[in-house]
Amino acid sequence: MMKKRIYVAYTGGTIGMMQSTQGFVPAKGHLTESINALPEFHRSEMPDFTISEYQPLIDSSNMTPSDWQRIADDIKANYDDYDGFVVLHGTDTMAYTSSALSFMFENLSKPVIVTGSQIPFSQLRSDGQVNVLNSLYIAANYPISEVGLFFNNKLYRGNRCIKAYADGFNAFDSPNMPVLLEAGINIQLVAGKIAEPVANVEPLQLSKITPQPVGVVHLYPGISSAVIENAIQQPVKALILRSYGVGNAPQDKALLSCLRKAKEQGIVVVNCSQCIKGTVNMSGYATGNALSEVGVISGHDMTLEATLTKLHYLLSKNLSYQEMCEKMQQSLRGELS
Repeated sequence: MMKKRIYVAYTGGTIGMMQSTQGFVPAKGHLTESINALPEFHRSEMPDFTISEYQPLIDSSNMTPSDWQRIADDIKANYDDYDGFVVLHGTDTMAYTSSALSFMFENLSKPVIVTGSQIPFSQLRSDGQVNVLNSLYIAANYPISEVGLFFNNKLYRGNRCIKAYADGFNAFDSPNMPVLLEAGINIQLVAGKIAEPVANVEPLQLSKITPQPVGVVHLYPGISSAVIENAIQQPVKALILRSYGVGNAPQDKALLSCLRKAKEQGIVVVNCSQCIKGTVNMSGYATGNALSEVGVISGHDMTLEATLTKLHYLLSKNLSYQEMCEKMQQSLRGELS
């Protein structure tokens, strides 16, 4: 039986950094050498893998939609030659990248797993070794044909993740969906489905994402309508409203007037809860219903990361305002319940 082949796109991040007199810094070739030096990565049970190191390496804090596109293009260019893909990435914006990739790929029939670490791979007690080894092994032996995010022995759906903890090994969480797979003593499928070989698989489709002007406003007690007014100035095409609870906002006439004005300007306003867990239900209270009446649409239980990247994806397609509103409220890649 032929070994599976996995393509590793090393984009940057903590995982590949090395110690210097200025602290941890990215270093060309350091991660590849560190992985190749460890015998467990070359055991017979492991797949063959190729590491492609990006130049320059990207700190995930500097990630942009152009970088999402570069990663997606890289996977697409190598899609026919490999059985699965692992993207090594910094943790700060990992959930944004995994969400964006999930929307960009259609008819994905191979696993794409985004992972990284909280401690550099070459350091004592690094979580990077376990994260990379498991990601490679799972991509080869438990292929789930979607974009996943693997961290701390859990494989999450990529567009359901948030970075929940700044400095713990359990950095990520999926508040509104169970994990796809858990890698304990035994590897257990939870919400994921192993991909079965299909003879006449649909060809992979890759949608382009271009940078889009999207505003985000976090509501707080006493917020002025001027904050909303400023947030919907051109060239903004969409606004994410971080509301209270199940989607509530102050019943302030000036604020509601601003949101009505946004709709009239063709700006899509999406209501996302500040709460990590649960879903938006604007019909539950008068304060939520008032938002619905001025044209604000529900973000349901999407994460901020999924909402933002989905807006980028749809805005890049030049859809009408109505089409945008409809598709934002539909589950395109399992991003909402």
